[in-house]
Amino acid sequence: MPKLSVTSEIWPLRTAFKISRGAKTQAEVVVVTLSDGEFTGRGECVPYARYGESIDQVMADINAQADALERGMTRAELQDAMKAGAARNAVDCAYWDLEAKRFGRRVWELPGLEAPAPTGLVTAETLSLDTPDAMREAAKKAASAPLLKLKLNGENVIESVRAVREGAPESRLIVDANEAWSIELLRDIGAELDALGVEMIEQPLPAGSDDGLVDIDCPVLLCADESVHTVADIPRLARLYDMINIKIDKTGGLTGALELADAALDAGMQLMVGCMVGTSLAMAPAMVVAARARIVDLDGPLWMAKDRENGIDFDKGVMSLPDAALWG
Repeated sequence: MPKLSVTSEIWPLRTAFKISRGAKTQAEVVVVTLSDGEFTGRGECVPYARYGESIDQVMADINAQADALERGMTRAELQDAMKAGAARNAVDCAYWDLEAKRFGRRVWELPGLEAPAPTGLVTAETLSLDTPDAMREAAKKAASAPLLKLKLNGENVIESVRAVREGAPESRLIVDANEAWSIELLRDIGAELDALGVEMIEQPLPAGSDDGLVDIDCPVLLCADESVHTVADIPRLARLYDMINIKIDKTGGLTGALELADAALDAGMQLMVGCMVGTSLAMAPAMVVAARARIVDLDGPLWMAKDRENGIDFDKGVMSLPDAALWG
């Protein structure tokens, strides 16, 4: 039976990561290891205050399952024992990693999935919220990236997007408002964002206050992020959005993420796979789901001053498959 270990870690960022809700200069993560004496599986989660999570509470929630885990709780039983969220994510991903090592197979082979883009996945590279001039300069430095994601609030939206377009004229663009816009702003700027080549708008309105999107005819794809966590959210969101952003910290792990992907595709929605700001250990499980996504946003490790050993390689916006020594 696997033995549980839970630790917290702090990873400094190379520069401040700014969104509409604030800024951070370090990634605070929780790492779970499950060891059976021969093999060890690992999983990383990023507790997120927006969802009422903290490092201490997540660690307590995981440790509360120690006896059940060491008595042989299965990964399937874990889904009922813990609610969707960061705590379950770390344990679920450690289970997947342990199972892959026990069977001597890559993790995507276990559910019968194809490898996530053997030649690598194109991921968005994120530009932090800043002044239009600063975002133009950041875009110039990242102009070789095939896909850029702009963090925005409700101010200077068009000016910021236009500045980034000037700085990176060949890059595809997506934008993320992190719940900061009003429906009136979205209605006013949708056509202009389309003209600037923006392909997708992520979570323009606050979660729970987005029912008005049913009446919006936006020329740019709309993607739910903070509004979507589990399969139960899909019936409502399918009327409002074109896409959902699947994050394993929200779904409670790879198991829930695969179920959510199936439900969204069955409902006629497209997929984006995103991340919190974490290390390569947090990105690797999400890559399994990302193989089915239209948009991938797994650039968390690029924000690290230093990533984990055996971390994922990034080259001009393309991320390599994770090394089995890292995860899966």
